[in-house]
Amino acid sequence: MSSDRPARAGTAHLVRPENDDGTGPGVLLLHSWWGLTAFVKEQCEQLADAGFVVLAPDLIGGASPETAAEAEFELGVSDPNETAALVLSSIVALRSQTDDPDAPIAVIGFSMGASWALWAATRQPESVRAVVAYYGTQNIDFELLRAPVLGHFAEDDEIVPIDELIEMQSHLLLLEKSVVVHRYEGCHHFFAEQSPEATLEPAAAAVAWDRTIKFLNHQSSSL
Repeated sequence: MSSDRPARAGTAHLVRPENDDGTGPGVLLLHSWWGLTAFVKEQCEQLADAGFVVLAPDLIGGASPETAAEAEFELGVSDPNETAALVLSSIVALRSQTDDPDAPIAVIGFSMGASWALWAATRQPESVRAVVAYYGTQNIDFELLRAPVLGHFAEDDEIVPIDELIEMQSHLLLLEKSVVVHRYEGCHHFFAEQSPEATLEPAAAAVAWDRTIKFLNHQSSSL
């Protein structure tokens, strides 16, 4: 682990569907603090197989943390303003690559990435048509949010307490936003991804992914 590695801000993984024109609706995939891993790239491929153009920006400058302590360190040395700018510019870049550059895109986020997804959808409401949040919350004002939100959360989450989730969900409902939250029995934080210090729960992850694809397809068909 080194804080003096070369900066790689702005790098990203772009995947297109293998259809006639190689295009479709856009999905921005924002990874957790484990970085732009091989598993994240596999998820991009799965989304492309479902007909989406997918962009996954590297939010932590090429780092590959192997422990939670290393991941916390990387977050500590990162500039949140630079990350915010990268997320917003990634939305612009992705829209230009889709079948309709004027149409909004969907955003999927995992843990840290989910917090950024919810923030971005509120910051650029006209650019985001749907948000899928995997075990990540926000405590911002959601007044400007337009996108419906689908949430996947663990029943036993040591990082996102149930009170935090209920507070966010209640805030969204009070503002009459569209929000559906699923909690997965017996699961812990990071249950839907392969990561160094957590166990992937295949059954729960598969159910969450199926719900995600159905949600994205529904939102795309309503454009």
